Amino acid sequence: MRRPMLAVLTVAAVALVATATAAQAATTYVVATDGSGNYTTIQAALSAAKSGDTISVKAGTYRGQVSIPAAKSGITIKGATGTSSDIVITGNVPQSTGGATGSATVLNLAANTTITGVTIANTYGIGSQALALYAGGDRQVYRNVRLLGRQDTFLSWGGTGSKQVRQYVYKSYIEGDVDFIYGNGAVVIDSTTIKSLDRGSSNNGFVTAAATNATNRYGILITRSTLQGPSATQTVALGRCWHAGNAADAIGQVLIRESTLGGHIRQAGAWQDMSGFSWKTCRFNEYNNTGAGATHGTSDRPQMSASTAAGYTSQKYLAGADGWNPVQP
Repeated sequence: MRRPMLAVLTVAAVALVATATAAQAATTYVVATDGSGNYTTIQAALSAAKSGDTISVKAGTYRGQVSIPAAKSGITIKGATGTSSDIVITGNVPQSTGGATGSATVLNLAANTTITGVTIANTYGIGSQALALYAGGDRQVYRNVRLLGRQDTFLSWGGTGSKQVRQYVYKSYIEGDVDFIYGNGAVVIDSTTIKSLDRGSSNNGFVTAAATNATNRYGILITRSTLQGPSATQTVALGRCWHAGNAADAIGQVLIRESTLGGHIRQAGAWQDMSGFSWKTCRFNEYNNTGAGATHGTSDRPQMSASTAAGYTSQKYLAGADGWNPVQP
């Protein structure tokens, strides 16, 4: 007669433990420069946070590097106001002194992270590579973010060899001049404004520099986006072929599809050689673009066919072996 009651109590106890665990996983830490939150720096909040936690950042300017180590997976950092320009994470360290990891204003090596509603900037300016964001973890999502820099603004990097990380950037803003979207990850940049800055030259830089490993089908996809530029027409290339460390198997892959290209994009020479490697050794294509910078009339602007493009969607770039699909309609 008593055993059923014990079973009910045991089930109830398990339910209480599960509820407590869920509540613990949902902890939100508030960061505010004026001391009105739990912490005054994002880094301090990250030190306390566990997988599943959220860091809500109040309006303000936060200086110095924010580093999210690989052990801090599953964390969300979100701007509290929903307006990305209200929350600015900024640094000015060049790669010439800090290296790629030390230069990055945000160094995100963790998987399953989400960052929304913030600005990430490196204000070093012209003269050296200077990263705003180093995205080195798998299954990362960036929504409503502003990535500001000059050379090497946004790096997606999975390490040497065929290992690949995946990132999804949605309804955001990225600006820079030289190779400012680059790396060997599988990156989808969707419904985003991409602005090339004016260097006061007939060469105003390159939007992408992909180093995709030859064994990986997918690299950088820019889709449903708008490419804007400086006033000088036909001075910006869509990308160049980066063989990182002179690796022969870094056969970059870039597709720009269903996007609007401004008149700053070169008509001929939109894809460029780099460090002695011909752009033709890489996998560069366009599909169904519009705008003054889009052309279908020159042999050095390869256009992907509709049948092939069906295999190069956002979902396919990001699916991997686990079927990850963060893509917004």
